[in-house]
Amino acid sequence: MKNKQMGFTLVEIAIVLVIIGLLLGGVLKGQELINSAKVKNFASDFRNIPMFIYGYQDKFRALPGDDKNAATNVGGVVGTNGTVGNGVIEGSWNTGTPTDETAVFWQHVRLANLAPGPTNYSGAATTAGLLPTNADGGKIGLQSGANLPITTMTKTSYIVCSEGILGKFVKQLDITMDDGNTATGSMQAAKMSDLSAVGATHAAEATAAIVDGSSYTVCLGF
Repeated sequence: MKNKQMGFTLVEIAIVLVIIGLLLGGVLKGQELINSAKVKNFASDFRNIPMFIYGYQDKFRALPGDDKNAATNVGGVVGTNGTVGNGVIEGSWNTGTPTDETAVFWQHVRLANLAPGPTNYSGAATTAGLLPTNADGGKIGLQSGANLPITTMTKTSYIVCSEGILGKFVKQLDITMDDGNTATGSMQAAKMSDLSAVGATHAAEATAAIVDGSSYTVCLGF
């Protein structure tokens, strides 16, 4: 006597499809939450740095990085590249020279307990490992707003730049913090490769030209 081969019923197939749909939905939702958390992390970097400046000024009546009394105030070094005490944080945001004021800035705010990170600059040939990094491992830096890394930006007091941010996050970040257009407003973006060299400048990339999987440098003026 032959055994009957039993297939899946329509109800069983429907149940399996529902389970697969729920699993896929959960994965997509989880990825969405991860992406959202990363954008919030990037946004926090841009929001925190102004607080470092204002907190230091309030406490010591001087700019971090430009503080001529840093040794007394926080036990830090005084930058030798630039005019100390002139009210300008001189140097490039992605400097590789630890004596630039834009590098010494990070030592001062850390010694003042305003930001976490290493404080020992003695004997360092470059700023590698001393400049902070964002959620994607790209360098974060600050410089005077009189000089524009992204040439389409408006001159302002300071500019904060964060590199290595994927295009899909760049667009979300601009919507979160600015006008949603990566080539206008106080926050703009350029290809990371165009701004990777110290002191490099370039025009912003329009939102329509931003590629989700490519890396960009985002700058915010304040």
